[in-house]
Amino acid sequence: MAEPTKRACVLILGGTGFIGRNLVHYLVQNELVSKVRVVDKVPPLMAWLNANHTASFASPLVEFKQCNLINPGSVDAAFALDDGQFDYVFNLAAETKYGQTEPVYKEGIIRLSHNCSTTAASHKVKLYMEFSTGQMYSSEKTEEEDTKPVTEETKCEPWTQMAKHKLEVERDLENIPDLEYIIVRPAVVYGIGDRNSITPRLTIGAIYKYINEKMKMLWTKDLKMNTVHVDDLCRAIWHLCYHGKRGEIYNIVDKGDTDQGKISRLVSEIFDINFDFVGSLMSNMAKINMQHVVEDINDKHMAPWADACHRDGIASTPLNPFIDQELLYNKHLYLDGSKLELSCTFQF
Repeated sequence: MAEPTKRACVLILGGTGFIGRNLVHYLVQNELVSKVRVVDKVPPLMAWLNANHTASFASPLVEFKQCNLINPGSVDAAFALDDGQFDYVFNLAAETKYGQTEPVYKEGIIRLSHNCSTTAASHKVKLYMEFSTGQMYSSEKTEEEDTKPVTEETKCEPWTQMAKHKLEVERDLENIPDLEYIIVRPAVVYGIGDRNSITPRLTIGAIYKYINEKMKMLWTKDLKMNTVHVDDLCRAIWHLCYHGKRGEIYNIVDKGDTDQGKISRLVSEIFDINFDFVGSLMSNMAKINMQHVVEDINDKHMAPWADACHRDGIASTPLNPFIDQELLYNKHLYLDGSKLELSCTFQF
């Protein structure tokens, strides 16, 4: 599909979140749209936007609507336009916190996404893009077993509760008549505005600098944690709007082949601290009582973090070093992005 000369009209659901705010900024700064409607429960003034993102949200091209998309009436309001309809709808709205209960995920992921996708089909939008996750594959292979990156066709065995519910959403999309959709499965997304992927590890690095101790981590340096910068993600999904095949799934991942060792080395260099890994043997012993181990880890980090914030006069911050148990499993996030690369017929 060739890129038109007319600028697109875009709806971003969950648009004040980490990826959403960066997507708004990308579309506005590159003059790619005639209109962006941002829908979220959290208004921009309460979303900890930085100066650049605040400026983009203040653009006359951007309209914000505060809606709870679990409510079908709110979804109808989000899609309603006085003149015309949206060309592209990006669904970034979902429950993104780890460690929530089954009912929370069913309502905040499955019900919400079904409301949005069926409404998109009824409005006959050109493309509805569902943001899923790369946590769909539960490999625990070690480096000796020649772990290979997984493709979109690899059998799904999601290893977080969030991913399990995202998979249900993916399957639901297949059964919605007249829906033109694409599913994207990003690797670990990092960049400006990140709070929950790489940033907690940076925060933990700052804590070990503060308490003057060596930073120790579960498993080994070879645990795959593939990444993609949020700016590259935004370029990739805009590319897919015009060049992606409808009804397909695309992994989005960079070429860094990032693993736990690389991330830990960078954190240690930034904060000038030492680090080490406890290894597979000790980690497997910890796995027997993982909940207790994770509670101890978080308890060790939270008090020094509160002390450091108090020392520097920080009364309120969106950052904290808490890491959920699901993110400490011995699960590789190792994606093959060649399908997206094959669709790249022009230079980003």
